[in-house]
Amino acid sequence: MTMTVYDAVASRRSVREFLDRPVPADTIRRVLQAALRAPSGGNLQPWHLHVVGGERLDELKALMRTRVQETPGGEGSEYDIYPRELVAPYRDRRFAVGEAMYARLGIPREDKAARLKWFARNFQFFGAPLALFCTVDRRMGPPQWSDLGMMLQNVMLLLRAEGLDSCPQECWAIYPQTIGRFIDLPPERMLFTGMAIGYADRDKPLDALETERAPLAEVAEFIGI
Repeated sequence: MTMTVYDAVASRRSVREFLDRPVPADTIRRVLQAALRAPSGGNLQPWHLHVVGGERLDELKALMRTRVQETPGGEGSEYDIYPRELVAPYRDRRFAVGEAMYARLGIPREDKAARLKWFARNFQFFGAPLALFCTVDRRMGPPQWSDLGMMLQNVMLLLRAEGLDSCPQECWAIYPQTIGRFIDLPPERMLFTGMAIGYADRDKPLDALETERAPLAEVAEFIGI
């Protein structure tokens, strides 16, 4: 049965448990080729994508185990992942999703060490067999960054059509130097985000987590209709 766009949108999750099952090279190439149809202002197409798998991904995961131990707070992000002043309702939404996730994992709020240990799994791509990094020219501004989001949404929805899952990970931005060296990033480009790609492990507790969305009436206005 062919997956509709509605199905892809509804079934997309930020998956944090992946099977040890490789993603065929022709599949990820097909997904990215189709995702290039994403819109961008002036057709600038400001995205640059870096896909890492196989032995090279094993090398990166080993490298990151060391880097996370050496500098658990990262190297300093080149942009603010969250606003410095996070007010309601945005602060409340962020808090709610974190509490829902840790509740499913059975990690109480006071167990800071366990929460940090779990967070560090970001830098192992949650066991995913494929990693994607998105980088952008430093001279690009907010409109072009929104273009990156449209491209990455294309990628995530097309992955669902292939039976694959993903987890976008802006947390990678706190290790720009390490990742920049690993992917041989030229000085005029900066790291925006990473993404874990693979087949979801449906037997793990987080698979059933469906984060809440604000009701339509809270975020949309219909004028004249």
